[in-house]
Amino acid sequence: MAALIMPGARAEVEVVPIPDADPFYAAPADLAANGNGAVLNSRPISILGLGLPVTGWQLQYRSTDSSGAAVADVATVMTPPIPWLGGGGRPLLSYQVAEDSLGTRCAPSFALRGGRDFSIVNTALDIPFLTAMLLRGWAVVVSDYEGPQSRFFDGVNSGRGVLDGVRAAKSFAPVGITSDSPIGAWGYSGGAFATLWAMQQRADYAPELWFSGAAAGGVPADIAAIARRVDGGIQAGLAVLMIVTFARIDPGSGLAEDLNDRGRELLVQESSACGADLVLRHLNRHMDEYSDTPNLLWHPQFQAATERQELGAVAPDVPLYMYHGNADDVIPVEGFSALADRYCALGADITVLHSGISGHNPAAAVESIGAMNFLGDRFAGIPAPAGCIAG
Repeated sequence: MAALIMPGARAEVEVVPIPDADPFYAAPADLAANGNGAVLNSRPISILGLGLPVTGWQLQYRSTDSSGAAVADVATVMTPPIPWLGGGGRPLLSYQVAEDSLGTRCAPSFALRGGRDFSIVNTALDIPFLTAMLLRGWAVVVSDYEGPQSRFFDGVNSGRGVLDGVRAAKSFAPVGITSDSPIGAWGYSGGAFATLWAMQQRADYAPELWFSGAAAGGVPADIAAIARRVDGGIQAGLAVLMIVTFARIDPGSGLAEDLNDRGRELLVQESSACGADLVLRHLNRHMDEYSDTPNLLWHPQFQAATERQELGAVAPDVPLYMYHGNADDVIPVEGFSALADRYCALGADITVLHSGISGHNPAAAVESIGAMNFLGDRFAGIPAPAGCIAG
């Protein structure tokens, strides 16, 4: 069973077009007439394009983006071949891959259906976590929460994409989710951003959905500080990702006008890039190379654009498990600590773990055990600790 999802299995013969060339992703003419979370289209898939003992579907579903427009998102749903032996119905876990992208070829649905180019790297890194969830007997839904316009760091858009993906998976009969199936959510890094935005919006946007618990690690809080941390280093491409995304999702910010000719070329050249692409192409770059405005990442317009997407305006009303490395080399821990304190002050029930594991990705791997056990306890009906708890 340990090979439930393993990339070394023999591939089936199938050509998987990228989403922009795949008719399945095209929005139907009556999109807006459907309710949020309505399943618009579905298809069975072989997970990763391999002959694996996992049942998989992709669902196209209606969501509403941050501007209020109807959009057609896609989610990948997986169920394991093992029965659920716990009480109640089989749990459904909404797992948010760190999509971190500017183009749909970077979406997890492309990777999970068998995409084979470098765009699948972020999803591929999460295969061990997906395997562990399925081995516990949980059903898993992985939404392309950035939506068809790949709106990275758009909190409202991402949270709605998550919630509507859960609605779609829950209503899709072949998944077998019942009225007594517990629901959870989990994400790391960019996936944590989407997870927590979903939990913040749950009560107003999807009040009929109750989550037994949610876990979020490596949380992108104080977004401007993340850009400053990576600027000029080996992860400088992530700062490029932020410059391009905020110029796109917040055109009124004036950020695009702060760029020089080279920066405006950057907006065009990288308009559909994945975060991993940008990291490779912009090693050790400084964002001031793309602007005539000194200290671009400290400029009030950049700061304002990032602040509009910060978590913490309201506290999630579901039990939370949040974790972060004290020596995270990508996302400074100070922003995480401030967000956790904010949630605590607002009355959240939250277990907070400051990890001693060094590095962003190592902490993701090691501390996933605590996150999964927290969710497992919630699915088993064990009450979460009340109040603000140091893990």
